[in-house]
Amino acid sequence: MPNPQKESLFILIKSLSKSEKRQFKLYVGRFEGNVNSKFLALFTFLDKSQTYDEQAILKKKIVTKQQLSNLKANLYKQILKSLRLNPAQHNIRIVIREQLDYATILYNKGLYTQSLKLLDKAKILALEHEEKNVAYEIVELEKIIETQYITRSMASRADELSAEAKTLSIQNTLTSKLSNLSLELYGLLLKVGYVKNEEDHKEITAYFNSRMPEIAVETLGFREKLWLYKAHLWYSFLTQDFLSSYKYSYKWVSLFTESPKMKEIHPVFYLKGNHYLLESLFYIKHEVKFKEVLLQLEHDIAHDIVPQNDNTKVLSFLYVYMNKLNYHFLTGTFSEGLYLVDEVNERIASFENRIDEHHVMIFYYKIASLYFGAGDNKNCIEYLQKIIRNKSLKVREDLLCFSRILNLVAHYELGMDYHLESQLKSTYKYLLKMDDLHEVQKEMIAFLKGLGNIYPNQIKKAFETLHAKLKPFEDDPYERRAFLYLDILSWLESNIENKPVAEIIQAKAKLLLR
Repeated sequence: MPNPQKESLFILIKSLSKSEKRQFKLYVGRFEGNVNSKFLALFTFLDKSQTYDEQAILKKKIVTKQQLSNLKANLYKQILKSLRLNPAQHNIRIVIREQLDYATILYNKGLYTQSLKLLDKAKILALEHEEKNVAYEIVELEKIIETQYITRSMASRADELSAEAKTLSIQNTLTSKLSNLSLELYGLLLKVGYVKNEEDHKEITAYFNSRMPEIAVETLGFREKLWLYKAHLWYSFLTQDFLSSYKYSYKWVSLFTESPKMKEIHPVFYLKGNHYLLESLFYIKHEVKFKEVLLQLEHDIAHDIVPQNDNTKVLSFLYVYMNKLNYHFLTGTFSEGLYLVDEVNERIASFENRIDEHHVMIFYYKIASLYFGAGDNKNCIEYLQKIIRNKSLKVREDLLCFSRILNLVAHYELGMDYHLESQLKSTYKYLLKMDDLHEVQKEMIAFLKGLGNIYPNQIKKAFETLHAKLKPFEDDPYERRAFLYLDILSWLESNIENKPVAEIIQAKAKLLLR
């Protein structure tokens, strides 16, 4: 039986709003003979079902087993056709494509003048909204029509179309190169995380420079600049140059400030740009600017400046709540942020078919860190176990690594010595298998492993020794990534000074504000 979580048709039907379901039934009912069609019967059955059950469909005798696959494909296609007709689903790209389709129909009927008029309007719309790929298609169709029907409306028409095609081709090629580089760098970031040593840094830099095309920034349009800033942003994240990542994420968001209509046309890019701007501000610990950007993002979402569809609703949740959690880490206000846990879990459940597992695990790590900062180590361990027991997580090995490190620390804080020993063995095996033992991890493991041999009156001295060993790594370009996942130094200072870790972080945050 197919997995209900992966059954595309079932997920699509469950994603439909009441108005979209009503429209689908009206769309089907427009054609005589469709009212009792098999695909409508299947739609109604799946709409009422809580889970996808193939056997239940067959028992209902809606369709035979041999016909089911074709019927599902037909239903899927009919739902998409219905959605395409829904004005709520229309964006500028669909509108332009629709005009191009109509122009093609008119061309095929030999109505060249009418076709050219539609194409001219569609081209103006495409260029206004930076849809240069479809603009190029429009120009190519114009060229085809002009070779068959001489309008004589413009003596230099052929030269004009040729020049337009050449310009758009150059711009589209440049965009393609920049988007390819951006995607490749983003893939590296997800797969391997930050650079680990000087050799990695040189390799990534050579890779980046060799694939970056020659560019005159002043000649670029919105779209080309967007991909350029994205490529620089991923390179900055990979090399842990967070001031540079702030610079390019700020440039990214500023593109939308300068062209506000683009927020409506490309809401996903606007949301993502704000998220990476907030992430950069978090890493450079700029609390005031962080709060300002987060409040602006929430305002834009609440007031529909960012259009809310199924896609943007999920992204709005991801980016707002991840950064709300980050704000409490930045300020050390862990207990005050605990109210977010229920809200996050409720939304994860409501968007269960639309949020990938990787993002869910990131939320769990942030929730675990929130509980740890608030001194609730039991709940911290509970959420870390959700990550550690996940056998299907294929990306971000660093997330799995530090989940295990934090798990050890939480077990120690909770006084679970017996569990600590078994957890140490498990973590050792995992990290050795990962071949990702950096100095910070090595020192932490060695310290926790030796805790059983330290007398109570020597504990404070042991914490001070470890702190002295780890402190130099805080500014080390290849070791500091450990502190991005777990503020080990603040934890050590809390034990040395016998204060809650939240109090230590709050004091540091106040110093940064001076």
